[in-house]
Amino acid sequence: MSGDTEQKIADAIKGFLVQCDAVDVPVHIDTISDLQHGDVTTNIAFLLAKRLKKTPVVIAQELADFLAHQNIVGVDKVVAAGAGFVNITFNGNYYAQLLSEIFADGDAYGTNTKHAGEVWAIEHTSPNPNKAMHLGHLRNNLVGMSVGHILEWSGATVIYEAVDNNRGIAIAKLMWGFLAHMKKNADVPTDISYWATHQEEWYTPEDRGVPPDIFVSECYILGDKDCKDPDIENKVRELVVRWEAGEEVVWKLWSHVLGYSYAGMDRTLRRLGNRWDVVWHEHEHYQKGKEYVEKGLAAGVFQKLEDGAVLTSLSAYNNIPDTILLKRDGTSLYITQDLALTALKKEIHHADHLVWVIGPDQTLAMRQLFAVCEQLGIGKLSDFTHVSYGYVGLKGADGGFQKMSSRAGTVVLIDDVLDEVRDALEKTYAEKGSILADENNDLFEKLALAAVKFSILKPERTQDTQFDVERSVEVKGDSGIYVMYTYVRTQSILRKAHALGKKVEVPQEVVQGSEVVRMLRLFPKAVERALQDLSVHHVAQYLLELSGAFNAWYATEVILDGGTEEAEKLAVVEAVSLVLKNGLSIMGIRAVDEM
Repeated sequence: MSGDTEQKIADAIKGFLVQCDAVDVPVHIDTISDLQHGDVTTNIAFLLAKRLKKTPVVIAQELADFLAHQNIVGVDKVVAAGAGFVNITFNGNYYAQLLSEIFADGDAYGTNTKHAGEVWAIEHTSPNPNKAMHLGHLRNNLVGMSVGHILEWSGATVIYEAVDNNRGIAIAKLMWGFLAHMKKNADVPTDISYWATHQEEWYTPEDRGVPPDIFVSECYILGDKDCKDPDIENKVRELVVRWEAGEEVVWKLWSHVLGYSYAGMDRTLRRLGNRWDVVWHEHEHYQKGKEYVEKGLAAGVFQKLEDGAVLTSLSAYNNIPDTILLKRDGTSLYITQDLALTALKKEIHHADHLVWVIGPDQTLAMRQLFAVCEQLGIGKLSDFTHVSYGYVGLKGADGGFQKMSSRAGTVVLIDDVLDEVRDALEKTYAEKGSILADENNDLFEKLALAAVKFSILKPERTQDTQFDVERSVEVKGDSGIYVMYTYVRTQSILRKAHALGKKVEVPQEVVQGSEVVRMLRLFPKAVERALQDLSVHHVAQYLLELSGAFNAWYATEVILDGGTEEAEKLAVVEAVSLVLKNGLSIMGIRAVDEM
């Protein structure tokens, strides 16, 4: 196994440490990103310099000579480099073994067991049901899903979940907007009881010829606008009171308009390939948070202020300010209901770790929530993780970042983005004269999803990014379409080989495409880096580099040349194909065989 070679290198270094009477020094072997300098390196000479009273350069040379004489299977050469590094290059036998491992592992190549046996629950997306989802929701969704995929590739059982924020003043505005503005006839009274028995006198999304989420957005905007009138605002607030009192007809309208919201969300999220195992509905748990506040008061963890508000001191936690848990009138805050929900998650999931994928503006709120949960014994700080992400905006007139704004009218909806990218791809094919048959139109949808997902996930997770339709669909460059095109190229070669009866055989020693094969070894490392940072951009960047290396090799080689190395070259092509497909799957992208 190729991993045995690295273990033997580590064991050999330990033997060197025995000679130096330094067995307590830890052995670190790191991958070299620039392959022209070798495959792996160690900086142990720097750690030994003070103890041995020698320069790192001298020690590095001694270690290189020692390792070179060990005749480790799979090692081509060992050299001292730079100010004290020892660089090691593997040989063709090592990489032949690597190809065998890739084929044996198949779809599992790149997985690891770092979180095997653990349960992780990831809360992501959680859109407000009073508006259609926009680019910000898209980045949240893609980050959440990709973090889950990374954890699954590391052996964890992942529970994907969301919170349905289905109550409060915003939902009441949505209800009012529907009731007051979606009547088919202006003479129809704006009255819930009348609506309950005459629902056919109100428009549906189908009547208006719009998707249900757009219909809901229109209702909310109109309701919000009406609330500038104090009399109407009072009526909307009264809806909240009547809803909390459990008035049947109000709940009937509430359920009716939310049905449109959920239908719109489901349409968009199914398109993205979203997964939720559990959806927590806010109306089912928001009152329970007060019970935890009472427990905290009884235990002396929280204190009631003179005005009746409940405060907790977080001075024991570094740089986390104290926070109010109940208002002076006894009403709850977001953190109050979040306490109840976090406790529910721990109780029901039995999860080792809870993750919240929420924007950077909630960083302080998350830290306060985690601290209060620890105060109440719900869990330890180490049980909770806030996965933040940067803002996603548009390409401004000057080419720079333009943040989305509802007031400025620059909010872009997810479906509109996907449709625009799909249209751009169809136009490109049409201009090239590559009009596909109607039954293949699903291809453009898959390619649009690949382009958009890759574009959003390619930057480091916390980095602000702008979405550019033109760049996202480029066949050349750093796009998902470029990676997909590379995968399709490998499939085309393999289909031709199969049709000609050609065989894919792993050689005893890799000669052809050695630089490409060396890149394949780095895929599990990219997955591990993505796990460490909970950011799939490491995988995206790796796929671009692998695609570049493969295409450069392909440009100088004839794969199906009938020569003695043809089977070996086909093995390289198949291995690249498999790794590209695995990497794309981590990003939630389905590979296509033709385009």
